[in-house]
Amino acid sequence: MGFLYGISVRLYGAVIFLAQLFSSKAKSWIDGRKNFWTRLPDVADKNVYWFHCASLGEFDQGLPLMNQLKKDDPSIFLVVTFFSPSGYENHHKRNHLADFVCYLPLDTKSNANRFIAHFKPTHTFFIKYEFWINYILAARRANSTLYSVSAIFRNDHRFFKWYGAFFRNTLKQFDYFFVQNTSSLDLLHAIGIENAVVSGDTRFDRVIENKKHVQPDATIEAFLNGERALVVGSSWSEEEEIIADSLAWLSGRLKVIVAPHNINENHLREIEKRFGSAIMRYSKFDPSFSGNVLLIDSIGRLANAYRFGNIAFVGGGFSGSLHNILEPAVFGLPVLFGPKHKRFPEAQTFIDAGVGFEITDASTFQKAIQFIFENESVLQSNTANLVLESTGATQRIMDFIQQKRLAESNQPT
Repeated sequence: MGFLYGISVRLYGAVIFLAQLFSSKAKSWIDGRKNFWTRLPDVADKNVYWFHCASLGEFDQGLPLMNQLKKDDPSIFLVVTFFSPSGYENHHKRNHLADFVCYLPLDTKSNANRFIAHFKPTHTFFIKYEFWINYILAARRANSTLYSVSAIFRNDHRFFKWYGAFFRNTLKQFDYFFVQNTSSLDLLHAIGIENAVVSGDTRFDRVIENKKHVQPDATIEAFLNGERALVVGSSWSEEEEIIADSLAWLSGRLKVIVAPHNINENHLREIEKRFGSAIMRYSKFDPSFSGNVLLIDSIGRLANAYRFGNIAFVGGGFSGSLHNILEPAVFGLPVLFGPKHKRFPEAQTFIDAGVGFEITDASTFQKAIQFIFENESVLQSNTANLVLESTGATQRIMDFIQQKRLAESNQPT
């Protein structure tokens, strides 16, 4: 199985190499790894902590723990790797304390051995998922302490299939798992992994911290002019189409702030065509504008924009890639999202708590908005409380790590 895994990894790399001819994301993936080994920092005699994040969402999950570790021990040399360009190219927009950030080379044995031999991480953290086998095995051979943080497991993962013995062995290399929910814990127990605990999702801690740093925004305030707002965050065409189909119905009820996931010029023009004279770009805003839709045409404004909203409609739920619903929820905004949210347990948690709403079309969208209007004050309070009650994962993980450090320091040499 290891041989087949190696072949599949190399085939994956070959596919991305060819895809760069017509995909800018694939080209960024390839270009970001060029001359990789010549750009590494000298880490001799440094205590390296390595965090691997698939993309920006996982980086956000890891940030509370990264920052707390660094604050507690500034001598730590914090290395962060990304698999996806969307993570690497946008990490600088977060407040972080990482000492070195880079792409992770393809998961071959030679790359993994060379990477671990250079950095010699004493502690290794894989955030949420994406378990790269050769890197994990290399870190284990180097006696790095391995943690899985904010992990999520589902019964359709390969670890739990009849053919999954090779992949299960990868999980058994970890010293400890900090999982988000009891179903993940039960799945690990079912395959004989007991070194795990439900710690929760560190993103709850992150959004609470972000809330402390919101900024005024004169443009959004001028656009709203005291009216209530629907914030459509990280939207794709499906969410934008539902808003366009409901625009007349929304008139007089809510103004709309649209912050698309993709802000390239072609997509911005598509949105403008869909909404016509009712929309204006944030960068070109004129106070005399009388339309109902403000188009955020730059990265980094969404989390702050949510604080001006009353309801949020978060994108990605029609493709199975739901974006962060905690960012609006921390401000008390009930959250709407598409039906494909199986991979995001927080969505079902919100639905069960009555503050999350599954949307399939304009009709269900309007019904949800009307229900929220009729119960707005209760829903906003319940949403904010749900976020607050779900915090603490970072401290639970820190307590465990500190206890482990103390135990190790007390061991006889």
